[in-house]
Amino acid sequence: MSGITARPLIGLAYAKIVSKWGWFVALGVALLALGIIALGDVVAVTLFSVMLIGIAFLVGGVAQVIHAFATKHSGLTLVLNLIAGAVYVAGGVLIMQEPVTGSVWITIFLLISLAVGGVVRIVLALRHREVPGWWVLALGGAVSVALGVALFSTLPWSGLWVLGTLIGVELLVQGISWLQFGLALRRMHRSLG
Repeated sequence: MSGITARPLIGLAYAKIVSKWGWFVALGVALLALGIIALGDVVAVTLFSVMLIGIAFLVGGVAQVIHAFATKHSGLTLVLNLIAGAVYVAGGVLIMQEPVTGSVWITIFLLISLAVGGVVRIVLALRHREVPGWWVLALGGAVSVALGVALFSTLPWSGLWVLGTLIGVELLVQGISWLQFGLALRRMHRSLG
């Protein structure tokens, strides 16, 4: 494709965001900084995020109870909505009162999810060995199972750092992604201008 036809296509597709490349770079740098801070104290980030989950449960439970009365249901529907709301409220309060225990339970849920998902991928890979690269799926499944077992073997301590570490790594990955995107837009902006 010649530069004459490519230039208008790039200009049309990215005209609105190319000039805003600095915002994407700033977002990337901010997320990288937050990721580094999060990885600097993963226990605090874990406990803070568990507290936010507890608040979300509490707010969701109150909303469920309000909804139960607002929709004017009666009988079993009203009772089930009230019970669901009460369970959410109780769960939120318990998690906020005991964030360490809450973080352990979240880690248990995570390790079960990793192990089950890993086993499913291994089984799928073995059933489809005729597909090129099937072993990559099997290897990914094995890594997930191994992570699940490793987290289980280090409970309850893994409950204190897993969530914070995952959040920190996610912030770093997102920061790198947005930084790269912003710098790519900068190069496009320079080539268009």
